[in-house]
Amino acid sequence: MSNKRNPAWTRDELILALDLYMRHNPAHISKTHPDVIALSKVLNNLPIHSERPDETRFRNPNGVYMKLCNFLRFDPDYSGKGLVAGGKLEEGIWNQFHKNRELLHNIALAIKKTASSKEIVSTQIEDEEESGAQEGKVLFRLHRVRERNPNLVKKKKERALIESGKLRCDVCLFDFELQYGDLGRGFIECHHTLPLSRLQPNQKTGLSDLALVCSNCHRMLHRANIYLPVSALKKMVVRTY
Repeated sequence: MSNKRNPAWTRDELILALDLYMRHNPAHISKTHPDVIALSKVLNNLPIHSERPDETRFRNPNGVYMKLCNFLRFDPDYSGKGLVAGGKLEEGIWNQFHKNRELLHNIALAIKKTASSKEIVSTQIEDEEESGAQEGKVLFRLHRVRERNPNLVKKKKERALIESGKLRCDVCLFDFELQYGDLGRGFIECHHTLPLSRLQPNQKTGLSDLALVCSNCHRMLHRANIYLPVSALKKMVVRTY
């Protein structure tokens, strides 16, 4: 058996674990519960970890059950202490979702459906924003694939040019060509506006699902804790031009 430590639990994995916790309190089940075993299989198939030092212990039913017990320490309805050796991310996930179980469950279902999607399994898209995505890496990768589809991006830009003759940010109205001249002509980013919890693999993306945004506004849309509509960010903008 390997002595190397398995990777820390990611946001995706903790979301799935908390969703199971909300359906089955670990104080009343064990590591042999069918749903614990099923989640172990799901976690082993997530396209997240490239290295698994200990294949036998990696997210096995015992490890899944122990992770459920880590959440007990945050539950006000539990009179015991639970397992206290968990990480800070668990507390963040608990605080974010324990009062919104419907959203938690929807995101968990979307992660499971998307995990085996050819759109993300066959595409290696990683950037610095991925690790901080509130709905996890799996859904963020699908989101990125959709908004970087070259055919859709081209059509979205063409429609904007036909309608207004300009490529301006839908949030702050920034115009790259106006600011940078020929260098900025034709440049703008696309943002997929559908909430990540509602993304489905093989779902057709229409032009109305995309927004044209500058790089700064795009970052701010992704920086929000949970889905932030373009219209909401637009209200936050303090215009300087």
